[in-house]
Amino acid sequence: MAKDVETAGENSSKDYHDPPPAPLIDTEELTKWSFYRAVIAEFIATLLFLYITVLTVIGYKVQFDPAKNLVDSQCGGVGTLGIAWAFGGMIFVLVYCTAGISGGHINPAVTFGLFLGRKVSLIRALLYMVAQCLGAICGCGLVKAFQKHYYNHYGGGANTLADGFNKGTGLGAEIIGTFVLVYTVFSATDPKRNARDSHVPVLAPLPIGFAVFMVHLATIPITGTGINPARSFGAAVIYNQDKAWDDQWIFWVGPLIGAAIAALYHQYILRAGAIKALGSFRSHH
Repeated sequence: MAKDVETAGENSSKDYHDPPPAPLIDTEELTKWSFYRAVIAEFIATLLFLYITVLTVIGYKVQFDPAKNLVDSQCGGVGTLGIAWAFGGMIFVLVYCTAGISGGHINPAVTFGLFLGRKVSLIRALLYMVAQCLGAICGCGLVKAFQKHYYNHYGGGANTLADGFNKGTGLGAEIIGTFVLVYTVFSATDPKRNARDSHVPVLAPLPIGFAVFMVHLATIPITGTGINPARSFGAAVIYNQDKAWDDQWIFWVGPLIGAAIAALYHQYILRAGAIKALGSFRSHH
């Protein structure tokens, strides 16, 4: 156990360097174009994410509708597996495209987790969340503009609790699903892993996209899979039906709790932040 805990005296010989914690309030960011460029990137990425994924969901439901007697209904369209691939694949693509600009969050829960992990400032976190929610609304708006009848008739891609499941089950599914995602984000971007596993080239967006894919496979039958408050909020705003709004709190509370647990687990257990803090406290007393 002692070997796993880096002490103050060992820090100078570490083969990796942790970036300094982001300040809680960093008003200097507001004077930099790179900051606004990152906010715009989050807006566009979330817009594209919702456009492709919700369009996939609507298309699947159109093809799957046996009442239409389409040839496509015999094979059921892309199916749940295809929907999960659409979500996971788009996250892989968009994180790859935007990671060097904004960090590629595309999800308020990821942003919240990284804020708790002191990876981003409060100002950046708040503006990212606003941009993500606005992007999600615009993405769903594009889908409705192109396929208004299908959009309204087939549920608008909105997240709702499936029949047969209580709200506690839905909340638990969202907490665990988001924990998997945010835990993967922390692990894939950990500077310690990047330094010590440099002989294993792992593209960070790949495991993040796979995490989204796997969680969708597990939770689509329960909640339709939120794990992203912006995704759920944007669809609810454009679809604007009571059921979507009644269940909306599940898709905010669940992901934010899951993200918080993942951030604390990674920072204070896996990276031994709690033990380091205790060691530092003892050395000063």
